[in-house]
Amino acid sequence: MKKTFLGCLFGVLLLVSCAQTEPMKPIKSGELWLDDKGVHVNAHGGGMLVYDDTYYWYGENKCDSTSAAMVGIMCYSSRNLTDWKNEGVVLPVEMNDTTSDIIQGCIMERPKVIYNEKTKMFVMWFHLELKGKGYSAARSACAVSDSPVGPFQYIGSLRPNAGKLPFDMTEEQKAVFDTLNLENFKEWWTPEWREAIAKGLFVKRDLEGGQMARDMQLFVDDDGKAYHIFSSEDNLTLHVAELSDDYLSHTGKYARIAPCGHNEAPAIFKKDGTYWLITSGCTGWDPNEARMFSAPSIWGPWTQHPNPCVGPKSEITFGGQSTYVLNIPGKKDAYMFMADIWRPKHPSDARYIWLPVQFKEGTPVIEWMDSWTLDYFDKQE
Repeated sequence: MKKTFLGCLFGVLLLVSCAQTEPMKPIKSGELWLDDKGVHVNAHGGGMLVYDDTYYWYGENKCDSTSAAMVGIMCYSSRNLTDWKNEGVVLPVEMNDTTSDIIQGCIMERPKVIYNEKTKMFVMWFHLELKGKGYSAARSACAVSDSPVGPFQYIGSLRPNAGKLPFDMTEEQKAVFDTLNLENFKEWWTPEWREAIAKGLFVKRDLEGGQMARDMQLFVDDDGKAYHIFSSEDNLTLHVAELSDDYLSHTGKYARIAPCGHNEAPAIFKKDGTYWLITSGCTGWDPNEARMFSAPSIWGPWTQHPNPCVGPKSEITFGGQSTYVLNIPGKKDAYMFMADIWRPKHPSDARYIWLPVQFKEGTPVIEWMDSWTLDYFDKQE
């Protein structure tokens, strides 16, 4: 009996030792990433949730010939960021109810999921465009689940902050805002039009029905407060909006970031009390140069910095577009930049860029690496 016990103990220790010494698998941006079924991961425009020592990657399921939502929102899980289990469709499109916002053929983009410690619920927000209406709806949609792998229950969609002005608008700015008239600015892109946009021309246009909301991001701060960051005003200005305590609605408090700056694809993170925001310009499916902003508060003021990308094709974000920055738990100052390489002629074959965020003199830098492993962060300590 004693020999049997010692033999079992030795076997367990051997397995643990092997697991600890097993080399980390490399992350190779731009290549095919296969899931546990041998199929390319289909989670585009995605975001990451870390819960119970597991990474959950949510993203758009894209088909071979269209970027419209034919399936829904996917979820994959992993313990190491390289081996991914397909958890299936966590929010499917509606197949039969033609009155549903998420009927098959609508557009569901950039899903993000956050966990609410108070309600113990997983909350998803995503950019929604109604079927057959192009990108004119510009709505935010919400779904909720009691499990990270769903199913998520669709709650509804809206344009945020109807009837509300930015909370930080001064009385002087409000006086100017009241004089703005769309009829006086029918020609776009003139210096006068740009100035009017910066002063809130499109905020006023959309005040009654709510602000446009396209490319988006969610962020939970250290105090548990959650925020919704999205491209608004026809992609001309970013908005940061406070969510309710249950994360299921907006409180009406919001501010504008880089008015008339023409930013989309926001990805936000916080380090040592400073908020960092990486975005892209607006060039459709074509890649462009990344932009970066910082602020001492989620509400600003935001300061623009040079392109954080370094290396081949850095002027076009290595051929990709930002979607998320993951703070990797258990490692000091470990942040990973996530981006998508879009392939509009074959949407399902879009690839992913994941790169470590370096800090040089306190400023984020994203350098191209053909291959890297998570122990990169250990070497930086």
